[in-house]
Amino acid sequence: MTLNASAVRVAITGAAYVAPRGTTAPTDSTTAWPAAATDIGWISDDGITESNSADTSEIKAWQGGQTVRKVVSGSEMTFKLTAIETSKTVLELYHKGSKVITTSGKSVLAVKAPGTDRRLFGFDVIDGDSHIRIVIPDGEVTETGDITYKGDSALSYELTVTAYPSADGTVALKYSDDPAWGSAPEK
Repeated sequence: MTLNASAVRVAITGAAYVAPRGTTAPTDSTTAWPAAATDIGWISDDGITESNSADTSEIKAWQGGQTVRKVVSGSEMTFKLTAIETSKTVLELYHKGSKVITTSGKSVLAVKAPGTDRRLFGFDVIDGDSHIRIVIPDGEVTETGDITYKGDSALSYELTVTAYPSADGTVALKYSDDPAWGSAPEK
């Protein structure tokens, strides 16, 4: 087998976007995001973590108690990131259902009990000329981390976005212009 070091990718930089649910997202990895999409801003150096999980039930045979089948009973796709840029967008994502109201240069955020706030989310992952775009047509911030107020670190807003399935079961779309996506390892 021949190894191909040029197909090793690193998420050097990128961006995270949010838009109202139903916004038409780009259908490739490089087209500009629509005006309705807002860049979330600076993300911590931990980047964005994609997680995929499946809940399974084991079916055991009477003979010997061996597992003879596993049935998927549920699955979930999430994306975790920590925004380190404070903005109206980030504050409203972190405090679901709450709105920042600004009048005469002064703002107030009346924090409410969280409610449903489903939106479109998108992530661009860039390594030189290779781009990966992940689009979540129907997602929601379902977990948040703690905010620590102290003098030697940025205020940070940890957000976990859960991707919900469409009618056909699709939870996210991934696009890329990376030639490695279309090639198989050489033998």
